Amino acid sequence: MKVLVTGASGYLGGRLCCALLNQGYSVKAFVRRTSDLSSLPPPNSSRSFELAYGDVTDYRSLLDACSGCQVIFHAAALVEPWLPDPSKLFSVNVGGLKNVLQAFKEAKTVEKIVYTSSFFALGSTDGYVADENQIHPGKFFCTEYEKSKAVADKIALEAAAEGLPIVIVYPGVVYGPGKVTAGNIVARLGNPYDCTEARLQIIERFNWRLPGYIGSGNDRYSFSHVDDVVDGHIAAMNKGRLGERYLLTGENASFKQVFDMAAAITKTKKPWFSIPLPLIDAYGWICVLVSRITRNLPLISPPAVDVLRHQWAYSCEKAKAHLDYNPRGLAEGLSEMALEKLDMVSVKRWEVKAENR
Repeated sequence: MKVLVTGASGYLGGRLCCALLNQGYSVKAFVRRTSDLSSLPPPNSSRSFELAYGDVTDYRSLLDACSGCQVIFHAAALVEPWLPDPSKLFSVNVGGLKNVLQAFKEAKTVEKIVYTSSFFALGSTDGYVADENQIHPGKFFCTEYEKSKAVADKIALEAAAEGLPIVIVYPGVVYGPGKVTAGNIVARLGNPYDCTEARLQIIERFNWRLPGYIGSGNDRYSFSHVDDVVDGHIAAMNKGRLGERYLLTGENASFKQVFDMAAAITKTKKPWFSIPLPLIDAYGWICVLVSRITRNLPLISPPAVDVLRHQWAYSCEKAKAHLDYNPRGLAEGLSEMALEKLDMVSVKRWEVKAENR
């Protein structure tokens, strides 16, 4: 079976391509000419792997890439909480999905679409734990990214109601080992794939550079290890019921709990104070102002701070029942991240010693 993966150069997409190849599938990775391909196998490494160049906003290139494929994993997304021109979020996240659905209708070989949505598409969960029955109320959005994913989610559900063979999956706060990208949540600040603030805070904690929590530290998020999310995608292809939604989330925890785990794993002191959100919000406005001048994306923005004012806790019981989804606990996943950090430090120390010889 040949599958097409959009967003193949991203954090999730790259690991999905590798997992599919390891399980014997033929993979066509849909990437842009400017994409960083370091997370993908070399183009000539296997007869089962090929690159297709294009963009989800370019319908013709997408349709050509669908040729000969039986399944489309639509994981491509523009993941930023703030952009000078937010219309780009909608052209990629909404327009890209529309193009995939249209390409399915024109392509003669595609049998199923697995669409990567986002927990943001369901909305916040202040004071409770939500499941797949929640529909975003659509009255307030923390970020334009959240709004674009909610709009796209509605389109995907309408397509399912019309009989298109689509399965929709909703990863939580994605974390895990690997390169720092917009999708590797816990690696950068203010860039959610969903909620990138999360990954940055954890990485900074592992680097011993973040002495306190951002905000109260008590709001809950649903953390998803990237490899569990990859397994969930493949299970959605093989076992997912057409038209159904599946939350590929994991343990619901507060940053206080996560940081305390990180401190125990790294044998460092626990954070001892909170950085007030109004202070971070003010800093976000300064970052946005500087961004407009330098044209570099801000480290953090007011919309990203708005995300931290809410809870995002979800249940993955349906995925466990239908897909045999089995997410690892946070302690196990964070331990893997800590080991990777220690390995990186060891390599850097070895390189420094080698240079000084």
